Amino acid sequence: MPSSIAMPVNPVLLISSTAAPRQPRSPIPSSLPAIWRDIQGADNWRNLLHPLHPILRHELLRYAQFVISSYKSFDQDPSSPRYLNSKYPMPTILSQSGLPNAPYQVTKYLYATPAASTRSHWIGYIAVSDDHSLSTLGRRDILVSFRGTVTNTEWLTNFMSSLATARLDPFNPRPDVKVESGFLTLYTSASCRAPLLTEISRIVNLYKNDDELSITLAGHSMGSSLAVLFGYDLAELGLNRVGSGSGINRVIPVTVFSYGGPRVGNLGFKARCDELGVKVLRVVNVKDPVTKMPGLFLNENLRLPWSGGGGCGGGGSCYAHVGVELALDFFEMENYPACVHDLEAYVGRLEGSDHEMEKGGGGENHGDFLRKEERGFFNLIFQKFVAWVPWLQDGVRNVSA
Repeated sequence: MPSSIAMPVNPVLLISSTAAPRQPRSPIPSSLPAIWRDIQGADNWRNLLHPLHPILRHELLRYAQFVISSYKSFDQDPSSPRYLNSKYPMPTILSQSGLPNAPYQVTKYLYATPAASTRSHWIGYIAVSDDHSLSTLGRRDILVSFRGTVTNTEWLTNFMSSLATARLDPFNPRPDVKVESGFLTLYTSASCRAPLLTEISRIVNLYKNDDELSITLAGHSMGSSLAVLFGYDLAELGLNRVGSGSGINRVIPVTVFSYGGPRVGNLGFKARCDELGVKVLRVVNVKDPVTKMPGLFLNENLRLPWSGGGGCGGGGSCYAHVGVELALDFFEMENYPACVHDLEAYVGRLEGSDHEMEKGGGGENHGDFLRKEERGFFNLIFQKFVAWVPWLQDGVRNVSA
């Protein structure tokens, strides 16, 4: 019998190991203002992925640098007075974390409390592009950058894989919209959701008279899950709708650039994100197991005999990716378990080169984000995943046997 796992239906671009050499970092392309809405996914990146449009590549790399700066800014030293907070003060965080020329001003630090912890953890920031960049970006950009999983308690939160009803709209609980309980607990913690929504509302109101506005959410790993959840939340609540005395007169586009992100919710969640117009571009390493979880078994690609071809028997308990996929291909899971999920490796592949770690070199950047014991925990999880995959794949095949 053929395998019951169907091929992904989302648009996919595969960048092979024969990609062009890495290109030097460049300023914002002069033609971006004319096509920024397309780059933000207005047409679901149609005709921009194959081949990868150079301006889209540039913007993916640019937003990834903000996520990297969030990693670099997180203080992981237990002996530091800034432990679990940002190393740097808000006015200088971009310059001190490697982005001295970024035309943005950070307005708010973000925190969240993992389910297995009693302390809130610094997870990123909100920033707004400055007046000087209006002509180069083509709009005022509201940016939210989320770092990914670093601490052990955050990893434990990631593996709370049961689905829970989101219930983020107080006027409509939408019982069919479900998300991974660990991500939901992290996002709705007192230190995260309310301050995030309040700050975005303030900024939107402050700049609502600008000719063009965009909301861009960028995250890696756990951070991409928070970005997708936040994109859904603000669109569900209508915080991206700018009104006047006569009512709503425009909708601010909401775009998520996800790097190495897992599934966040069920098919109902995916359908509602699509309905609300939340645009998600998922940059995925095909060898990265994090992008295949949760829902390694019950996901949008599962076809069961009794489901009538619709997949996963109705979808209430079935995980599904949101948005469009841009697939990269680098490293072998068995040889480089941590590298397959490394954001620096993602950036290296997007730039069109082999990551220096593939040759077994030290790679001065690789591993900076995780302390030694956390890299060991990460590697252990990936090794377990390698052992689980053949058994789970056999189980899926046997369903249709």
